[in-house]
Amino acid sequence: MKKDPGCMHDPRDYSLPELSEALQQMGLPPFRARQLFSWLHQKQAANSDQMTSLPQSVRAQLQETFAIRAFEPFRTESSKDGSRKYVFKTADGHGIESVLIPERRHLTLCISTQIGCAMGCSFCCTGQLGLVRNLRPGEIVGQVLAIVREHGLAERLPNIVYMGMGEPLANYDNLITSIRILQDEHGLNYSHRKITVSTCGLVPGIAALGRDTDVNLAVSLNAPDDELRSTLMPINRTYPLAILLEALRGYPLPPRKRITFEYILMRDVNDSDRHARALAGLLKGLRCKINLIPFNEHSGSDVRAPAERRLAGFQSILVANNYTAPIRRSKGADIAAACGQLGRSAGGDAPR
Repeated sequence: MKKDPGCMHDPRDYSLPELSEALQQMGLPPFRARQLFSWLHQKQAANSDQMTSLPQSVRAQLQETFAIRAFEPFRTESSKDGSRKYVFKTADGHGIESVLIPERRHLTLCISTQIGCAMGCSFCCTGQLGLVRNLRPGEIVGQVLAIVREHGLAERLPNIVYMGMGEPLANYDNLITSIRILQDEHGLNYSHRKITVSTCGLVPGIAALGRDTDVNLAVSLNAPDDELRSTLMPINRTYPLAILLEALRGYPLPPRKRITFEYILMRDVNDSDRHARALAGLLKGLRCKINLIPFNEHSGSDVRAPAERRLAGFQSILVANNYTAPIRRSKGADIAAACGQLGRSAGGDAPR
């Protein structure tokens, strides 16, 4: 990502190599970039005045070149299940949402990559908003930094899932920069095992992700045939299942990793035994697991969740075909923070 150091950029938009290049153009040595990066991401300095290990002359240069923009949640909501939703406001006045989810042994942080979404999936609130713009790397990473700081999680980093508002692979360059920032040893030093990128099926981005990173991959599938999937997910008209699966079969998977498929079960839409058998056949030979997610009902859709008996029947068919197929019950539905619900913030603070 090319950046002109003469402009007032937020330094949190830069990976460490990019920051080093920018500071070298200012006449500063590479170790100053490492110091600045550490102040921004490990110590989370709010301004250059707090960077006490830097000489005053260097801090003055930074103030002339960079603008460290505040990125704090302006509203939070707590769910009865322990989930917590954060609504951030960008510098241009739009709202984005992140969700911190308590799991049995860890925390999971769901973060956004776009304001709105252009994918138009019929069951997703965010997909009905349309795309406003991509988030910058600093706005993506800023969600993590703010929540890690608020809860004191630096020693217990949450798992990160790029599953919030937007299609991550449609904001590819900024996505990759944000991953590199999070993984840098001079920052939060995230392990690849703790980061998952979810996609609705942007095939070129899948191939690039496998080449450029070693993070986990999740694919929102939701139907076992092209006719139904194209109705639910318009991306399937461009990259139908045969093309998507070809890309996934060629995806570089380390020995202990699997591709995760997300399958949202919708009553009388995609939850029959026929659909389960077709899904089992479709994914045959892929090293994968299938997360079964009952549809999270909301006022913007007439779709309903499947009955418990139907959900169990669907799962049993997959298990009988030797798939790992846990039922994942989304948390935070009472605060519109569950899977597919982001973007309809109470009080009209959704992206505009």
